[in-house]
Amino acid sequence: MLRQLFCSLALLLAISKCTHAAEHGIAMHGELKYKANDPFDYVNVKAPIGGNLRLAVVGTYDSYNPYVIKGKPPAGLNLLTEKLVFESLMMRSRDEPFSLYGLLAESIDVAPDRSWIQFNIRPEAKWADGKAVTAEDVVFSHTTLKEKGLPNLRLYYAKVESVEVVGPLQVKFSFNKLPDEDRYDPELPLLIGLMPILPHHLWKDEDFEKLALRHMVGSGPYEIKEAKKGHSITYERRPEYWGWKLPRMKGQYNFKTIKFDYYRNTTVAKEAFKAGEFDVQEESDPNQWKNDYNFTAVKDGKVTKVELAHQKPVGFKGFVFNTRREIFADKDVRLALTHAFDFDGANRLMFNGGYCRTRSYFDNTELASRDKASEQERAMLEGFEAQLPPELLDVEYNPPSTPDAAALRANLNSANKMLDKAGWIIKNNVRRSKKTNHPLTFEILLFQQSDEKIALAYARNLERIGVKASVRVVDAAQYESRRINFDYDMIINTWGNTLSPGREQTFYWSTKSADEPGSRNYAGVKDPVVDHLCNVLATAEDRATLISAAHALDRALLWGHYVVPLFHNDKINLAYWNKLGHPDFRPDVGIALTTWWSKNGDKQEKNEGRG
Repeated sequence: MLRQLFCSLALLLAISKCTHAAEHGIAMHGELKYKANDPFDYVNVKAPIGGNLRLAVVGTYDSYNPYVIKGKPPAGLNLLTEKLVFESLMMRSRDEPFSLYGLLAESIDVAPDRSWIQFNIRPEAKWADGKAVTAEDVVFSHTTLKEKGLPNLRLYYAKVESVEVVGPLQVKFSFNKLPDEDRYDPELPLLIGLMPILPHHLWKDEDFEKLALRHMVGSGPYEIKEAKKGHSITYERRPEYWGWKLPRMKGQYNFKTIKFDYYRNTTVAKEAFKAGEFDVQEESDPNQWKNDYNFTAVKDGKVTKVELAHQKPVGFKGFVFNTRREIFADKDVRLALTHAFDFDGANRLMFNGGYCRTRSYFDNTELASRDKASEQERAMLEGFEAQLPPELLDVEYNPPSTPDAAALRANLNSANKMLDKAGWIIKNNVRRSKKTNHPLTFEILLFQQSDEKIALAYARNLERIGVKASVRVVDAAQYESRRINFDYDMIINTWGNTLSPGREQTFYWSTKSADEPGSRNYAGVKDPVVDHLCNVLATAEDRATLISAAHALDRALLWGHYVVPLFHNDKINLAYWNKLGHPDFRPDVGIALTTWWSKNGDKQEKNEGRG
């Protein structure tokens, strides 16, 4: 009853703030920061145009379609990174939790209850081949991605009840109500606004999974100039791009070309950076940041080093238990194995003490749970009390710490006792099932060489409690294939987050996604409490509700012991060759390379309407 009342009040509050008049943007919660003709205030609107940006990627690519599960697409082509080639109806600002502004869409009409949204496409929007972007392209994109796209896209777009072409440049999306509720998903209009728009006239008769390079014609500010599959890809700026005069394009996409080179591993890539073969290097390892960035170009002032404290989400990185495996199905076993990880020792010996221990799925933000659960969190969990771990509501989660050798020994002793109680006993120094006599052994699967040392350190401690963990490093293609199909015992993964988490959490953690190949529910979480909280978070009608829902979901995941939390850096460590310029760094924006420029670019090159 309390939960129903809470939802009703939240809905009334949201309706009072919504509008159905034509608008230039939409905020998930609250008001928009920018007016219709404002450029973003984190850019340099007078940035020079020209020059080249060279970037590095570790791994490979074998596909040109970023919207299907089959194959690995190249950097820069995926809408979820930067809108170089393909665009969406709306674009996201970097200094608000979740606000969208018109891109292909000139304006929008939104129902007060967010039951529908209509996009009014700009008449000047064109594909790179000169054809106009139309409502037909939008409908084609939705239908194609709903039926054949990535699992997360299929999940989102299946919630659309109907798509109506109102006019050649107008398209209206109507939505289904939430299951078992008399309301609509408030996030869904924004997710549709971020849908990649694909060229109907080029793709309508093609096999969507086998699109070739010649079909990668978008509406965005860049086009593919050259691609060497698996080795490099170069994008070239389009002087004739339709959108250069948009206020929010000012100061963005300034380089004439952007090139991504692929490297076998991080060590090779780092040496290439030192040799000047690419321009920007973000270093996640504090130890290497301290010791490996004193090369000649740094001393000579040709390379600039920046340490930026920021207010952006740091993501959640950890050793992931595949709970589909019988040995990890028991939460107490997972908790026991968590006690064997020695963060403090690894941080001290490997990383010069430069990392912070991650203790939340939303660390470094206001979304991270702290102290006891609030009354609002408890209301969200009403009816689930019997299914909650006893600690969840009243104890702040903190992973086992190891400030010294005595603390590590105590943790290992605790792990031994928990494993004994769970039915895994020691026989001849090997931990075995009391029922089946099978040993407690598993493989830690990796693809980044840089993760091997921390995995080996963890394996050594596991051996001290009779658990055998082997560490295997495979190439990127094999790793991706196995990860997509959940063919592993344990991996190291990082889940990225934003300041406005939403429907993607269902893709990360829900029962429905657990057996969906290609989902990001790598742990195989199947928990009705988590399912419920994912839905509460995704449908939060105001910022306060979203924050409480994130806290509650955070607690449920942490106390489920699905992942051994690793660590994060609360600073951005960045090195770049000083041929590059950039706006002043801001903690709330972080590093936004689309706002940088080349100091060596041709400043006399046509400014395409940015003045």
